[in-house]
Amino acid sequence: MKYKDAGVNIQEGYKAVKFIKEHALGTYNDRVLSGIGSFSALYDISGYKNPLLVSGADGVGTKLKIAFKMGIYDTVGIDCVAMCVNDILCCGATPLFFLDYIACGKLDAEIVSLIVSGIAKGCKMAGCSLIGGETAEMPDFYQEGDYDIAGFAVGIVEKDRIVDGSSIEDGDLLIGIESSGCHSNGYSLIRKLIKDLDKDFEGRKIGEVLLEPTTIYVPYVLPLLQKYKIKGMAHITGGGFYENIPRMFKEDFTAVIDKESFEIPSIFKYIMSLGVEEKEMFNTFNMGIGFVLCVERGSEEYILDELNFMGKKAFVIGHVEKGGGGVCIE
Repeated sequence: MKYKDAGVNIQEGYKAVKFIKEHALGTYNDRVLSGIGSFSALYDISGYKNPLLVSGADGVGTKLKIAFKMGIYDTVGIDCVAMCVNDILCCGATPLFFLDYIACGKLDAEIVSLIVSGIAKGCKMAGCSLIGGETAEMPDFYQEGDYDIAGFAVGIVEKDRIVDGSSIEDGDLLIGIESSGCHSNGYSLIRKLIKDLDKDFEGRKIGEVLLEPTTIYVPYVLPLLQKYKIKGMAHITGGGFYENIPRMFKEDFTAVIDKESFEIPSIFKYIMSLGVEEKEMFNTFNMGIGFVLCVERGSEEYILDELNFMGKKAFVIGHVEKGGGGVCIE
């Protein structure tokens, strides 16, 4: 009996690795000291004065179910990178490198290549290198046609440049940067509400709208950190406004959000029309704001202008008040 008889195709695995190498090499820079295929990867972090490494891991979640039903495999790779690098960005870190984990019931090298092409694209957008990962074929554990994707990002920040929320004060302003859609959260609820992925929605299949990849905020936020005092940052992921915005606070503050200060995208309005209450929406989805900055008064107009110049709509969505704790949406 051979390994292939048990459901694991080694030759297909070799084929997938060949494709992966081609995509990964396009993300390399001079700091990558080893190639795909080694037992581990080496990355040079010389040149920093007092560096701290920052790490984060995440996955794409059940958005994958929609991707595979639609036969669209590349955009979820971008999602995987975005969910990790946006998280480590919140403390001011520059992403250095990324590793992925892809598991499936039956390996199809062509599909893995498409997934990894998206991961490589996301890495290029974030300015980091795809230096390793794992592709696991696990028959009887996953159904044939099912894939799971997760990733791990490592970034770096000088110790005196950490953004940790410790300088946030009463009266500071909250700037929200637009999202590209649902990003990678709330899809278990979405899949219960939206069954027909081919349904027309504003001239596109709604399945395509739901697969719009998560915005990678790294190229927009890192330049701001060099010029302005950004006191705190929040990536609006699972848990929406209520769970994520308070994560930037070190003390007892309330984030007061003006829901009229930004336009809620039509996809969220549609989901709400299917029977989801507004508070539940703000507790599950990003509602059109994917990343939040806490800044001192007087700098907001300059920051908004720079973000708009870079092609990202941004809004003053609220302010910080001492005491109370949590989020107040009014």
